Formats: sequence, structure tokens, C-alpha cells
Amino acid sequence: MTVPGRRSSTFTRLIRHGFTDPSTAERLLGEDSLALVRHDPVLLDALGATADPDLALLGLVRLAEAQEDEVQRHEFLRTLVSAKPLRDRLLGVMGASEALADHLARHPGDWHALLTYEAADLHPGVAEFERHLAVAEDPVALRVAYRRCLLSIAARDVCGTTDVAETAAELADLATATLRAALAIARRAAPDDAALCRLAVIAMGKCGGHELNYVSDVDVIFVGEAIEGVDEDKAMRAATRLASHLMRICSETTVEGTIWPVDANLRPEGRNGPLVRSLSSHVAYYHRWAKTWEFQALLKARPVAGGLSLGEEYVEALSPMVWQAAERENFVSDVQKMRRRVVDNIPAGQVERELKLGPGGLRDVEFAVQLLQLVHGRSDASLHSGTTLEALQALAAGGYVGRADAAQLDASYRFLRKMEHRIQLYRLRRTHLVPEDEGDLRRLGRSLGLRGEPVTELQQAWRRHASVVRRLHEKLFYRPLLDAVAQLAPGEARLSPRAAGQRLQALGYADPVGALRHLEALSSGVTRKAAIQRTLLPVLLGWFADSADPDAGLLGFRKVSDALGKTPWYLRLLRDEGAAAENLARVLSAGRLAPDLLLRAPEAVAILGDPKGLTPRTREHLEQEVLAAVGRADGAEAAVAAARGVRRRELFRTTAADIIGSYGTEDSPAESDPGALVDRVGSAVTALNAATLAGALRAAVRAQWGDELPTRFAVIGMGRFGGHELAYGSDADVLFVHEPREGVDDHEAAQAANKVVAEMRRLLQLPTSDPPLLIDADLRPEGKSGPLVRSLKSYEAYYRRWSLVWESQALLRAEPMAGDVDLGRRFVDLIDPLRYPAEGLGDDAVREIRRLKARMESERMPRGADPTLHTKLGRGGLSDVEWTVQLLQMQHGWAEPGLRTTRTREALRAAHAAGLIPAEEAQILDDAWVLASRVRNGVMLVRGRAGDTFPSDGRELAAMGRYLGYGEGHVGDMLDDYRRMTRRARAVMEDLFYGA
Repeated sequence: MTVPGRRSSTFTRLIRHGFTDPSTAERLLGEDSLALVRHDPVLLDALGATADPDLALLGLVRLAEAQEDEVQRHEFLRTLVSAKPLRDRLLGVMGASEALADHLARHPGDWHALLTYEAADLHPGVAEFERHLAVAEDPVALRVAYRRCLLSIAARDVCGTTDVAETAAELADLATATLRAALAIARRAAPDDAALCRLAVIAMGKCGGHELNYVSDVDVIFVGEAIEGVDEDKAMRAATRLASHLMRICSETTVEGTIWPVDANLRPEGRNGPLVRSLSSHVAYYHRWAKTWEFQALLKARPVAGGLSLGEEYVEALSPMVWQAAERENFVSDVQKMRRRVVDNIPAGQVERELKLGPGGLRDVEFAVQLLQLVHGRSDASLHSGTTLEALQALAAGGYVGRADAAQLDASYRFLRKMEHRIQLYRLRRTHLVPEDEGDLRRLGRSLGLRGEPVTELQQAWRRHASVVRRLHEKLFYRPLLDAVAQLAPGEARLSPRAAGQRLQALGYADPVGALRHLEALSSGVTRKAAIQRTLLPVLLGWFADSADPDAGLLGFRKVSDALGKTPWYLRLLRDEGAAAENLARVLSAGRLAPDLLLRAPEAVAILGDPKGLTPRTREHLEQEVLAAVGRADGAEAAVAAARGVRRRELFRTTAADIIGSYGTEDSPAESDPGALVDRVGSAVTALNAATLAGALRAAVRAQWGDELPTRFAVIGMGRFGGHELAYGSDADVLFVHEPREGVDDHEAAQAANKVVAEMRRLLQLPTSDPPLLIDADLRPEGKSGPLVRSLKSYEAYYRRWSLVWESQALLRAEPMAGDVDLGRRFVDLIDPLRYPAEGLGDDAVREIRRLKARMESERMPRGADPTLHTKLGRGGLSDVEWTVQLLQMQHGWAEPGLRTTRTREALRAAHAAGLIPAEEAQILDDAWVLASRVRNGVMLVRGRAGDTFPSDGRELAAMGRYLGYGEGHVGDMLDDYRRMTRRARAVMEDLFYGA
């Protein structure tokens, strides 16, 4: 008797045995159906050993109640407590699978399938499964027999009789037997069709690879052949009817549910192609039309049902093509694109729970192994296996993968597959998502042998194995390349130079011999430096291969390493600062400009390891640093050399930030707003050029006049410089203005101002290792014919009397950049009435601006340039957008303060806010301007020299695509998108500017 308020001893024992709902469990144990065994201690121990004791007990009660009569129930229960193998198998299955417990409740006699424990039952093959399924005469009976066989597979699995690879192989063998049984049923249903043709069923995917899941589509391809004397078309139609019936038998839902979907979409032309083809038709298709992924899929092709000799002919005919696939153009990029597409299609909310397709998931291992098989299998038949773990073992044995890496990957893959099996086994549903419910996670953890804190231990083990896969997945390709050029212990397998070259070529390296030479130079020897390089290089090689020019990335890395190899901090930075190595790899392989800047002063690589290192410096900060450096220098040339050194460093900072923001890294995605990237570059380059001019001005003045020039002097930024929209290759458009100091005559002041300008230009163009800063003063009054420097009074007199409309338009972007602040402000006060005329522009002025624009379009476009792709003067390019915005500024700036800005995008937003341009049209113009600006920046980054149109070289064009966010192989899409976007911008421009 239980004392009120106290728990019963049974309740306590149930908690101790792992029950989470002991009250319900106590009630179930009290059911009459278990009266015979409820007090037997072995029952509670066996239930407590299952993944979910509550679920196992419920299944046991249901099964006991489902027995036909008391005699059968007593037989079942007596056998249960007396036969440990049955007890462990049956309760183990019911504690792991609600679906199989349901099956047992519907078919209570099927527990007998778990009773025998002979040696032959431990590892059944196709023949044994065929014998068990032979009793099925129709689809419903086939489902029952299939579940009965599945019951025995699950029992061996949960009891540990078979490991995960053996379980997957048994599931594939059961699928083979099921396809054969389904085809037999289809043949019996249509004997006339069966008499006209031979039909071979080729298993693909996990079934073909002998590594099937509990619940998975069974991928197949059908091959048909006419019986001698039968018309081929007639035979193919008959074969198609048989194949369709086979698919329905397996896939359709009946009172006993379904078996699994049969998926024939891997066939030539997919869903659009015929379901059944002749062998010759298959061969013709793969010869002429097949894509890379189709050859990758054929790695696992295996004849399983129907005409097996015909199936063998199919495999023999296509096998040579499979092993030549790695020689196809764009082979590796195609495979990597498939992998990226798979990841990109995972819903954002599921990525962290995705066991198969997410980062560090099963597909990472499978794709990596298949890629290596295809690369090296053309010369090594030992790699010709459709089973992932067998292929991984063969790759390790042949030296294509490091043995330690292969062992770690094998263990992690087995763990993840076991997780996948147990998740699917619960309800026999096709899923690869790790559950979120605490109870589901507990059952899953216990089913994997984690009994202390199942949920916590499961999460830790899963993350650990996923991390191993993620880390080794890339390393798998590159580690053996280092071993190929290293001194290995006797007996260690290694890649031959030929195999290493093949792999590098397949991974996108155009000069594999040169790449191997760089690897040897970087990693050979027994020094600490070489050891760190051997740790870094496998990962770096993967990042280089992810770019448009891996060879350039590796060469740049060697040069930087040669330059900094003896410094104590360089390799430590790359090894210990997570982002530094990836940032460096991105920068070195994205084009010529950033590596050129870095190699002129390699110590700037430290920027890449600083969390704030890629943030642009403010103009005030830069000017302060430059002026301090100028003040410390001995002489004008040394002073400007110091200023140009700061500029070079900051240009590298800006290019690196732009590249990394455009490409993204493993830890941070690419910048989603291209306008932000353009604005960041424009502002940063403007700020560092302004600071450099301030330094050159200070150096020129100090060299001849000491601390003070006889005249006040200011540098006014014009064009893109004044608009804070400089590209990497832009000149600095400027005006020079001066004002004599009190007591200095005009001639002396003008002479001093001209000397300063001449000295500034000379100093900034001195040949050094730093990029020159070219000063362009052609926007001054009278252009090249006018004086280089004018006094403020001279500007005032000229603008009052002679100013033309184009000069007023040019002044829209005028902004003081260096020199006397008060003089710069007064210059702006002088020009404001010119650029924002009261009451706007007259009709004559508007006509003149339109005439000038039309003339520029017809006369200044370079000969032979494609007007649809020229970023500056082409259709819908920078000029179109800027002239449209500037016309609005001159017409309405007097009334709309927001339009009084030197920046194009800011003025465009103000025009929309003022109701001068609809939102959609403003967006079209903004998008086109941003894209054209990005292209100009990209050209300079990729080629190392300025340009206004896309490069013609294929590799440079591919690098442009990557910079602009297009995946490999999408250069055509990039050009099409540019043309489409600028075409729309031109239409808006013609409406707003020309009034069309």
C-alpha cells in the first residue's frame, strides 16, 4: 500500500529507468494485457535500455492488446521475457520508431520476424530479402512484407548488430529486392508488354551507391531494349508502361501507406525526357548533351532489377565517359556551383538544423569525395566505387587524401549518417532536419548511446562532427598537394607530380607546374616558418581556387611571404587571427591593384588582421597624420614621399575593404547594398587625396617660404573629387585660388601661387614605388588656355563677365579640399549664385546644356567602343545620370536646399523628395549610376589600370563578375544585366533631360 503523499516504489523505479512520464508508464504497466510480465524485473531493465522507454512501453501494450487471443498473447509475453535477443530487438525498435510500432500493432504476428537469431539473419543480402518479399502478390502485400523486412533491419541497427554502413547497405539491398518484386508484379499485370521488351532498372544516388537511408527517394534510370523481331518504338512504349507501373507500385499510398517514391528525374533531359530510352539513345545523349552533374550522378549507377545483362552493358558503355568528365571545360566550377546552389536553396530558418545540406553536413563529404574520384579516377581504377566510405578509404590508400584526415572524416560521416537514420526511423518520414523538441532530441541522443545528458551531449557531438567536416572538407583537396612536394616518412602514400598537377588544374589553376613550385618554396624544410605554412596553405589554396585567378593569388602570397617571412608577426597573424588569412587570400586573388599596393609595402598586411583595420580613416585623421609626417621630413621630396606612402597604405585599406565587402567571407556575407560600397570607396579615396594635397601644399610652401606663403591659397576639388565620388583610377580635378596677404602686391602673390602649384605637381608625380596623384586643372576658366592659378578677385571678374553655362555646371561639384579654409568658403559663396541661379535656368541655357551633351555623345565616345557597355559616355552611363541630375540642380537648386550638394546620389534623393522625379525613375537612375561606378572600380581593381568598359580578357571578365556578385559562369548574365539596367536609365534620362 502506498502512503498518501508519497510516490510508489514503481514510480521511483520508472524514473530511475529513464521514463519521462512515470505516471502514464505506471498506468500502462497496470494494463491487463501485461499482467503476465509486469512484475518481471527483466522487462523494466529492457525498457530502460531503449531510446525512449515511454514510447517502447506504449508500443508493447498496443502489441500485446493486438494479439488475436489470450493464447497468442501469453506465447508472445513468455517469449519476450525468456528470449533476450527478441526482447532487446523488439523493445529497441519500439523505443526508436513510432512508425514500426504502428506496423506491429496492425500486424501483431510480425514480431516473429525478430525471433530467429541465426547467423544468416545477421547480415541478409538481396537473395534473402527477395525470398521474404516473394509472398507479395499485390502492392498492398508488398508494403506489408517490405515493412516486415525493415523491422529486422531496424532491430539489427538499434541493437548495434550492424554499423551505420552495413545498415545503409542492407537498406539498399532491400530496395533492390523491392524493385525486383514491383517489376514482377507489373510484368504479371501486363504480360503482353513484358513479352515485347527487356527493361533494366539502374539504381542511382544512395541506392546505387549501396548507402540508402531509411526513408529516401529511390533514384533510378530505365533502359529498354526490344525483343528480337519487335519494332523498337512499340517496345519502348511497352517498357515505359512497365516502368510507370513499377513506380506507382512503390510510390502510391495505400491502406498500408507507401514504400518510397521512385524518382527517375536523373534520366537524360530530366522530367522532359522520355522515361525509358534504348541503350544507344542513352549513349548518344551522354556523348553530346550531358552536363557535368549528370556524369557525377553516374558515379553511383548500378543495375539492380530487370535485364541485368542490359544494365551491365549500360554501365560499361557510360563508364569511360564518367571518368573523362574531369577533362571537361568548367568541370570543377560546375561541381562547386551545384554545391552552392544546394546550400542557397535551404530556407534560412533551417540552415542551422540541416544535417544533410548545411555547412559541415553530409553533402559536404559526398561532394568532396566525388570530386576527388572524378579528378583522379581517370587514372586509378581503385577509386571506382559508388559508396562514399569505400571511396574515401580508397582515396586515403592511394595518397589522394591524408590518412588522418580520411579517418576523421570517416568517423564524422558515420556519426552524421547515424543521426540521419535515427531521425528518419522515428516516423519513417523523409527529413534531414535535426528536431527542435526536447523530447525528440532526448530520444535521438539516447538512441546514439548518449545516456548522461542526452540533449546536451548530442548537441555537442553534432556540432563537433559538423565542425570537423567543415574544416576538412576544403583541406581534403589541398593537404595532399603539400605532401606531394614534401619529404614524407618511408611508406607514406603521396600524390605523384602528375596527379598533383591534375588536381590543381581541376581546381582552376592554369599553371599547375608553377603552383607546385610555389608550394614547394613555401612549405619545404623543417623550420617553424615552413610548419606554419603547411598549416595555412591547404585553407589558403581553397580560397584562391574560389577566385577567378587562383594562380595570381598563390604567386602574390609567395611574394608577400618572401618579403615578410623573417618578421616574427606575419605568419603568427595569419595563423592566429581568424579573418586575416581569408582576407589576404581574397585580396591577393581578386585582381592586380590591391596586390601591387601591398607588395610595395607588405607590412600593410597587418591591416587585414585588425577588426577595425578595414574601416576607412576620416579626412581629419588622415590630414593630421600626413601633416605630421611632412613636418618631420627633411626636405620637400622626403615630405611628399611620406605623404604618398600614407596615401598608398590607405588605398590598400580601401581596396581591401572593397574586395572583402564585395566577396564576403565565411563569417560575414557580402555587402548587400552596392551603393554603400561605391559611397565608401568614393569618400575614402577623396579623403586620402585631399589629405595628400594638403601635405604636398605644406611641403611646397615650407621648402621656399617657411611657415607662411605671401598669399592665401586654397585647392578647390572639382568633378568627382569635389563630389566625393572618386574611383581608384580618377585624376584629381581641381581649381587653384589665391588671395594676396595684406601688404603683398598682386604680382608677387601670383608668382608665389604659381610656384606653389608647379612644385606641388612636380612632387606628386616624382617616380617612386607609390602610385602618383595626377592633378587636372582643365576645368579652370578658359580651360587649358587660361592661367593655372587665379586670385579670388580674378575669378569674380571672370565669372561676372565671361562665364559660360558649362562652367556654371562644372561648378556644381566645387568643394574646398586643401589650404586656407576661409578662402575656400568665400570661393563657394562667390560661385553659389552661378551654379544655383535665381529662378533657375533660362530656356537658352537649357538648350545649350542639351546641345553640349549631344555633342559630347557623338564626338567623345572612343572609336570602336561598345556604347552599351561604356560606363562613362555610353547609353545610361555615368554621364547620362549626372547631366540629368545637374540640370535639375541648376533649374531648382535656388528653391530646394537639398539640391545644393556636390554629390550625385544625394542630389538625386533630394530631387525625389522635392517631387521633381518619381520614385521609380529616381531608383532606375541611382541603380545605373551605382553599377557603372562599380564597374569602373572593378576594372581598376582587376587590371591595375583605369578603364571605362569591361575587360575583353576572359579571366579578367570572370574576376569582374565575381567582384560584382555573379557566380562563376555567369559573365553573360552580368553583361546582360548591365545593358538592361543602363537601357532603362537612358529612357528615363531622355524623358527628364531632353524632354522626349
